[in-house]
Amino acid sequence: MNHPKEFAEGLSIGIIMDGNGRWAKQRGLPRTAGHKKGAAVFQDIANYCEELGVSSVTFYAFSTENWKRPLEEVSAIMKLFGEYLLKGFNYKDRNIRIKFLGDRAALDAKLQKLMNELEEDSAAKTGMTLNIAVNYGGRPEIVRAARQLAQQVAEGTLKPEDITEEMMSDHMYTAGQKDPDFILRPSGEKRLSNFMLWQAAYAELVEMDVLWPDFTREDLDAAITEFNKRSRRFGGI
Repeated sequence: MNHPKEFAEGLSIGIIMDGNGRWAKQRGLPRTAGHKKGAAVFQDIANYCEELGVSSVTFYAFSTENWKRPLEEVSAIMKLFGEYLLKGFNYKDRNIRIKFLGDRAALDAKLQKLMNELEEDSAAKTGMTLNIAVNYGGRPEIVRAARQLAQQVAEGTLKPEDITEEMMSDHMYTAGQKDPDFILRPSGEKRLSNFMLWQAAYAELVEMDVLWPDFTREDLDAAITEFNKRSRRFGGI
């Protein structure tokens, strides 16, 4: 697929990977089969984003609410997270910076170690930033930032009246990154589901009636094309 340079270059995209369970159910398969297929799609779409010159892409892999799912499903997701989202993607030979968003303290120690190593090893890279949101929620992220600023106030190094939106942004997991230009939600659902609530203040929302395991590069092209048609006024005229 050939596109002009300006088609997607420099874009920041948020993707809610939704519909794995429904995809499996439609085929009479266990939900874990849907998650496995979805993890493979993640790899391909991440690769394609890099090829398109995207500045950053954030994949919503596991939310703070997903712990409510059956233990068997959660365990399978975490196993896939290690196999596909971490070990199965060739990061070391790529000019990609890896960031993990969310509270990793609840994750397996081996996973935490691997996540830390990937972040450290890729910190100096200058290409696309690949964000993977795991045990992530937009509201907890905002609370975390508020607590960090409140701690500075308590220590006397910051006055409450001096707190700015920029300071809040600097205490988000995505500090230093461009806010998403658009949030993509496959699966036909029309909600943010606690994803990047602070960062998405002026993001365009693009919904597509395709389950994530069926999502293709052509679908991403269609989403970017839809975004490129939008007129972004940021509250102006």
